[in-house]
Amino acid sequence: MTEDIQVVPAETRVLIVDDLPVIRLSLQRILAKAGYRCREAEDVSQALAALEAEPADLVLCDIQMPGASGLDLVKALHPRIPDTSVVMVSSVEDAETAIECLQQGAFGYVLKPFQPREILVQVNGALRRRRLEIAFRDREAELAQKVREQTLQIRDSREEIALRLIAATEHRDNETGMHVRRIGLYAAEMARLLGWDEARVETLQSAAPMHDIGKIGVPDAILQKPGALTDDEWVAMRRHTTMGAAILKGSTVPFIQMGARIAVGHHEKWDGSGYPKGLKGEVIPLEARITTLVDVYDAVRNRRRYKDPWPEDQVVALIREGRGTHFDPALVDLFLSNLGRFRAILEANPDEAPDEDAGP
Repeated sequence: MTEDIQVVPAETRVLIVDDLPVIRLSLQRILAKAGYRCREAEDVSQALAALEAEPADLVLCDIQMPGASGLDLVKALHPRIPDTSVVMVSSVEDAETAIECLQQGAFGYVLKPFQPREILVQVNGALRRRRLEIAFRDREAELAQKVREQTLQIRDSREEIALRLIAATEHRDNETGMHVRRIGLYAAEMARLLGWDEARVETLQSAAPMHDIGKIGVPDAILQKPGALTDDEWVAMRRHTTMGAAILKGSTVPFIQMGARIAVGHHEKWDGSGYPKGLKGEVIPLEARITTLVDVYDAVRNRRRYKDPWPEDQVVALIREGRGTHFDPALVDLFLSNLGRFRAILEANPDEAPDEDAGP
């Protein structure tokens, strides 16, 4: 730690600011003798110009000068602190001014007439504090970067878990891997538009793709049937909502808990005509209402083995028709007023082209 805050005069740039040449000369001699690299300025404007041309590690500045004062210089330098430390020099013992200088970021305060040792003690102390603050700031930045990296790793791991959980259904259902990924992206975009915090947005992004995980319990003969389902087959198909909730229930992981709510609720309808429970309006969890809307949008906008993709105007008409019956009307309005964002997600994440060389 001592090495981290060691002051090396030969590597330290000092700017001396005073309107009196004799004071500048006296300070320059004291600091140069100690090995510091010194420059001089006679007023605040000259000092700012000098700092613009070449930064300084420390500014040793008089308070009372013609025109702008040393306090004005401290205020101007405030955004650069601690990159530039400041020690004030004054011929007047004014406690209020001294306190204001320190509050604005000055690292030290010296009264005239000064002794060489007093100047060196204040300069060394200010530079050590500067190095400590820079080290602390850099450490904070390093820790913040590590937190960001770990957060990304957690989010990627969470998404991978979700995608692996639903991988089994992809091989049996008519949906694609990109479909479920897009559902997460659409849902996250809706959540951002609703003003959710980013942690909750990411939870929804990982949870929404698991909406159909219960289809793993639906027989292939029903799941892959090309024609219309019988009444009994519909009963079996509808069970995928409660099966999905059963698969995901009991977890302590937030995104899996949310996934369970989405799985059981994404076929509920705003007017209460959905399944499995016939929930109505805001009783349906918001995350399920969001997923319901974006799932329908993506399903009709993309090609499937049993259908061609719908043009966007027809999809918009379908969603508008379902406003207040199938879908939450407020979500429909938000979705359609930001349709371009969802179109961009669709275009950026297209279904993978089928492998022509692959077997049946």
